Amino acid sequence: QVQLVESGGGLVQAGGSLRLSCAASGLTFRSYAMGWFRQAPGKEREFVAAIRCTGGDTDYPDYVKVRFTISRDNAKNTVYLQMNSLTPEDTAVYYCAATTKYSSLLALRIRSWYDNWGQGSQVTANS
Repeated sequence: QVQLVESGGGLVQAGGSLRLSCAASGLTFRSYAMGWFRQAPGKEREFVAAIRCTGGDTDYPDYVKVRFTISRDNAKNTVYLQMNSLTPEDTAVYYCAATTKYSSLLALRIRSWYDNWGQGSQVTANS
């Protein structure tokens, strides 16, 4: 019943920007913390960003910190990932995820913490 649909992926040149959107349905969006993860070929799915259900508090790993920004619009049931200064190392399938199992911002870095996942959106950055 819960659906998360990513959009906004595509091909950009290195140094360019892209904004991903994730539209949620079938859930009380304001009750869910949201996260973004990515998976490149031959690599494990890795944490990209997380945001509390009310917005405000966010978390990022070092490899995207400063360049990426997560935000949400609870009135639109949508979470966003703004990606700037993209490099080929950012090329991956990006997934949004939702969870009510929230106890700390740090916990949202863990993939297994999330019960609901989108289908993924390809992001490719060419040099």
